[in-house]
Amino acid sequence: MRKGIDELDKITNIIKDEIKRQYKNLRRFSEESGIPYSTLSNALARGIGNTAYETVVRICKLLNLRQFYDEDIIIFNDKFKDICAMLSEIDEKGIHTVETVLKMEYNRCIEENTAKEYNGISFESEKVAMLK
Repeated sequence: MRKGIDELDKITNIIKDEIKRQYKNLRRFSEESGIPYSTLSNALARGIGNTAYETVVRICKLLNLRQFYDEDIIIFNDKFKDICAMLSEIDEKGIHTVETVLKMEYNRCIEENTAKEYNGISFESEKVAMLK
C-alpha cells in the first residue's frame, strides 16, 4: 500500500512545482483557474490522494500534465508543443534526421547522467522507453 501513497506524494510534488513554475504562487493559480484557494491549499498540504478526482483532473489539465506511462508524469509545455508542430510539417527524411539526433542526445545524457529534462519535457523517472 505504501507504493501507491508514494506515487500520490510524487504527483502532489509535481503539481506544486508546476504551479510555482507556471503561476509563481498558489493564490495566482487559484484566481486564474477559479479553483478555491482553500481547496488547492488542502490538496497540496494533505496530498492529492485526499482530493476529489474531478479537482485533480482539472488541476492537471490546467497545468498541462498528462500521464504518459503508469509510473511517469510528463509535462507538455509550449516548447514541447512547438517541437510537435514543427515535426508534423517535415517529411520522412526530416523525421529520420530528428529521430537520429534525438537518440544520440538521449544516449549522451544517459551516459552523463543528465537525462532529466529535454527542451520543456520533464520526466519524473529515468526510463524513456519511447526513445529506445
